[in-house]
Amino acid sequence: MSSAPSSLYSRKNPFPATHPGNRRLSGEGSGKDTRHHEIALAGSGLNYEVGDSLGLFVANNPALVAEIIATIGATGDETVSGSDAVSKPLRTALTTDYVITQPSKEFLQALVERAGDAAGQLRDLTADPAQKKALDDYLWGLEFIDFLRAHPSVRWTAEEFVKTLRKLQPRLYSIASSLKANPESVHLTVATVRYESHGRPREGVASTFLAERWPATATAGVFIHTAKHFRLPEDPATPVIMVGPGTGVAPFRAYLQERKVTGASGRNWLFFGEQKRASDFLYESELTELEADGVLTKLDVAFSRDQAAKIYVQDRMRESARELWAWLEEGAHFYVCGDGARMAKDVDAELHRIAESVGGKTPEDAAAYVEAMKKEKRYKKDVY
Repeated sequence: MSSAPSSLYSRKNPFPATHPGNRRLSGEGSGKDTRHHEIALAGSGLNYEVGDSLGLFVANNPALVAEIIATIGATGDETVSGSDAVSKPLRTALTTDYVITQPSKEFLQALVERAGDAAGQLRDLTADPAQKKALDDYLWGLEFIDFLRAHPSVRWTAEEFVKTLRKLQPRLYSIASSLKANPESVHLTVATVRYESHGRPREGVASTFLAERWPATATAGVFIHTAKHFRLPEDPATPVIMVGPGTGVAPFRAYLQERKVTGASGRNWLFFGEQKRASDFLYESELTELEADGVLTKLDVAFSRDQAAKIYVQDRMRESARELWAWLEEGAHFYVCGDGARMAKDVDAELHRIAESVGGKTPEDAAAYVEAMKKEKRYKKDVY
């Protein structure tokens, strides 16, 4: 069960949690800022199972809020409608209620109507539904502030502006801990998103909220999001194969904690990948200790930038194809977590190849084998 009946807290009534743990996992020389976050659940009555996600209500960057307020010629004290239909100051609404980064269709349409010919390319792209991909390409890396600054002659009242905004939704993160091992907290593994586009620094709203804008003793709303599709096998003797590069390792850290504390006899095999071993081996000491203890039966790692030819998790799968196939034939459950755009597809393709090369199956039979694994709930994905 993922949410105890005794708990009063849910998505509609989130628990005001504190954030006592925030440490950097990626080391010196890493191109990433990946962090381990610990969030206190004491007194919440919230329960979670490994495989579940944590929902987190975040706040926008106050510096961006202030810049938008100044750019539309407001003070921030104007009363506007919040996303909850409650009247509140503009500054508050822009901080907690609305998306203020990626521009909404409603905003773009209103801008085109008000700017007329001055909207230029934006007007042409929004006028033709066939130009959707061109519009998406044009909008990549652009935010509300770019359009507001580019069209200073277009005037907005505070209420007119917020009426074009979308509601700021909570973010879901794969839980990186077992409640049995950590009875009063939940852990997350999050890469802090920062980049530059169109000459401006940009940032992920939620990841930078966690990294920089949620002090240890301040509260933020959290809730448990049940993920029944991503559970450990019911039989603790069942072997599991886990493919989790980067922050995709999060639920598998939870699985390993769970299987250790419950004394599960099933074998555990983890494929982990990142850029550089020296700076990006997330939870290295924990994983190597679990391997030494025998909880983690096999640990295969792929660090793409430590050699001339890039090596990824699917390459490690190929190198261990015979053993991996043997585990699958013995009933192992196969899990993938992380990037859905490329990694999960490459891993899936490799799984089909192994069924062909080692299992001796035709491409059609290999596809049927993998499909059967999905139907039997032995092949599970948590991708984003």
